[in-house]
Amino acid sequence: MSELADRKFGGPFSLGTASRLDAASGSGHAVEYQVRRGLPYADGIVLQKRLLEEVADRPAAPGKVVFAEHLPVITCGRSGDGGNLLASPEALRAKGIAYYASNRGGDVTYHGPGQWTVYPILRLDWYGRDLHRYLRLLEECALRFLAAYDIHGERRQGLTGAWVGREKVAAVGVAVSRWVTWHGFALNICPDLSCFTGLMHPCGIRAGEGGVGSLSVLSGRMFSMEETLPVLLTAVAEVLGLQMEESP
Repeated sequence: MSELADRKFGGPFSLGTASRLDAASGSGHAVEYQVRRGLPYADGIVLQKRLLEEVADRPAAPGKVVFAEHLPVITCGRSGDGGNLLASPEALRAKGIAYYASNRGGDVTYHGPGQWTVYPILRLDWYGRDLHRYLRLLEECALRFLAAYDIHGERRQGLTGAWVGREKVAAVGVAVSRWVTWHGFALNICPDLSCFTGLMHPCGIRAGEGGVGSLSVLSGRMFSMEETLPVLLTAVAEVLGLQMEESP
């Protein structure tokens, strides 16, 4: 098996530009999705691992996608060493924010209320076992979502995620095991942005390099999680080439 089959990704790549990617070819892969709100991050890891084993063990099993809204947590991926975290785990706990050393790719970031974190648990064979292209497709999900609200998002050379100007609106960090993807991307709808800027250098980005934005701030209107979910479901299904049904 290739060394890619059990690695974690989320660091910078030079492939991304402001150009858009076409949706995945061979559309119509069967997928079951579920929505989990108020989900502790550790419970989300357990859920993903269970779904990954189900997909990997059963060739006929449908793919899975989890749309999660986490309880407040700061996670540090495998690319980070904690140097971009500005508060101690003890200080975070005092603020009601958990800390978790994650096995996804990427550096430090925040998850919490007002943010959709999307976990596609899919066969990488559907995307030609091309991890870099899969990362670009996840970015495209966020870019298509923003476009639905007349917001022009783009990629930044050498960095992952979806950006509007100098503000990062979506972060990407994935892992692959047994040629099945897990982890995914986080998209800011209406979170408390001070949790990014006051407690860490999010994704290793310093103040002079850019900031963190959200749909609500960029549009000048407060959006609810409920009203944005159908738009996000459509973007994910179209870009990743999925036929999604809600899990019973």
